[in-house]
Amino acid sequence: MTGKRNTSLTYKDAGVDIDAGDALVEAIKPLAASTKRPGCDADLGGFGALFDLKAAGFEDPVLVAATDGAGTKLKIAIETGLLETIGIDLVAMCVNDLVVQGAEPLFFLDYFATSALKVEEAGKVVSGIAEGCRQAGCGLIGGETAEMPGLYGKGDFDIAGFSVGAVEREKILNGSGVEAGDTILGIASTGIHSNGYSLVRKLVERLGVGYDRPAPFDGSKSLGEALLTPTRIYVRQCLAGLKTGHIEALAHITGGGIVENLPRVLPKGVVAEIDADRWPLPAVFQWIMEEANLPPQEMCRTFNCGIGMIAVVDPDHAAEIVAALGSEGDAVFEIGRIAPYQPGKPATTVTGAPGTWDRAEPWTARSADEGSPA
Repeated sequence: MTGKRNTSLTYKDAGVDIDAGDALVEAIKPLAASTKRPGCDADLGGFGALFDLKAAGFEDPVLVAATDGAGTKLKIAIETGLLETIGIDLVAMCVNDLVVQGAEPLFFLDYFATSALKVEEAGKVVSGIAEGCRQAGCGLIGGETAEMPGLYGKGDFDIAGFSVGAVEREKILNGSGVEAGDTILGIASTGIHSNGYSLVRKLVERLGVGYDRPAPFDGSKSLGEALLTPTRIYVRQCLAGLKTGHIEALAHITGGGIVENLPRVLPKGVVAEIDADRWPLPAVFQWIMEEANLPPQEMCRTFNCGIGMIAVVDPDHAAEIVAALGSEGDAVFEIGRIAPYQPGKPATTVTGAPGTWDRAEPWTARSADEGSPA
C-alpha cells in the first residue's frame, strides 16, 4: 500500500488535461471577439460574463431566455468528422426560439463536454458556434468546456447552448392579436434542420448506406454533408418583419412539425388551415418519406417538411411582410389562413398531397388593385 501511495497520480493521469483546456480558451478568444456587438465585449476567461442592456439601446426591456442542444444530428457530425457547422445548429435552435417572442438575441454561452479534450476538434465546433452568433447578431460571451472521462465514451462529446434576448415590454409577441382571416406565411427551411435525426440515422442504418457515399437526393454532396446542412437562423429576417408592426405571431417549426408548433402561438377561438400544395417538398424529405414509407401525417408531425419558420400576419400588409421576411434571400410562401374555431376541429389542419408539393411556386403578393391575398 505504501508503494502505491508514493506513486504520483495527477489530474492528467485521470484523463483531464488542464493544459488542453487552456489552449482551447486561447484558440477561441478571436472567435468570440468576432461576435462583439453593442452591450458586450465578448471577452473570455472571467468567472461570469457581463452584458449592458442600456448600451444595447433598450429602454424598458423584458429578458427572454432559451436553451437547447443539437440533438442526435451531432452523432452524424462525430461519425463523419464534419464538425464545422454543427455549432450553427446549436445557436439556431436557441436564437430562433427567442425571436418568435419578438426578442433580439443579445448573447450566447456554450457548453462542450467530452471524454478527452481534443483542441482542434473542439475548435471546429466553437468556430461554428461563433458563425451562428454572427448570423444571429449576438455575442459569444462565455461558455464551459468539461472533460469527463468515464461519463462519455471514447471520441464522444456533447454540446448545449444558452441564449438571452430582450424585447421592449410593449412589443412582446404572444399571438394574442391573431384573428380569423389572418394570412399564414412560411419561410423555407434549409433541410431537416435539427429535429428528426434519430429516425434519419435509423433509416441510414437500415439502408446500409455510408455517410461518405453520394446523397441519393443530392449528387453534388456526400450523404453526410447533405444531412449536416445547418439549421437556418431566421433572426435578421424576422426582426425585419417585426419592424413592420403587422406580424401577429411567429412559430419556429422544430420537433413536432407544423401541426405541433403552430398551435402554440394561436389564441383560443381560432384554428390554422395549411395547404401543403403551396410550397415545394425538398428532395431530402421526399427521400425520407419514400424510403421510410412514412404517411404524410407522420411526416408533418416529425419534420419541418420545408418550412422552418411561420408568421401569422395581417393580410392587408402581407406584401410588405413578405418582402421583409425575404430580405435575407429566403423563399417565402403563403401557406394558409387563420379560420374561426369549430367544435371538433383540430387546432391545425394540413391538406394537400405531398406528391404535388414539387409543383408549388413561391407566393408573390398581388397588386393593391387586385385585393389582399385570399
